[in-house]
Amino acid sequence: MAFVSQDDKAKLAPAIKAVLKKHGVKGSIGVRHHSTLVVTLQSGSIDFGSDYIQVNHFHIETSERYSPEAKAFLTELVAAMYSEDWFDRSDSQTDYFHCSYYLSVNVGKWNKPYICTAPVAC
Repeated sequence: MAFVSQDDKAKLAPAIKAVLKKHGVKGSIGVRHHSTLVVTLQSGSIDFGSDYIQVNHFHIETSERYSPEAKAFLTELVAAMYSEDWFDRSDSQTDYFHCSYYLSVNVGKWNKPYICTAPVAC
């Protein structure tokens, strides 16, 4: 059963914050339902093409939605969200799902949109 604690979040936070700082993006880190590590991007200089997106982290590289800069940032962010102890022993053919925890990356919130601070209009 997937589980992520506040201690796990605290251990992963420095790496996640380093990626956010490197790319000039402000965001928050949270835990949802004790099973999902959530990063919500609030503002920054990267244009994601919309002010609210729930990112599918499995298809960042193949998505045509993101610019090369956004793809590089999201790929690096997702890598920082995985811990050394993260595992996935799921087998979809037998309907067995077992991983250490789930990931969720959001660009903005439904009620508080992402603010693009790039000098060129987003």
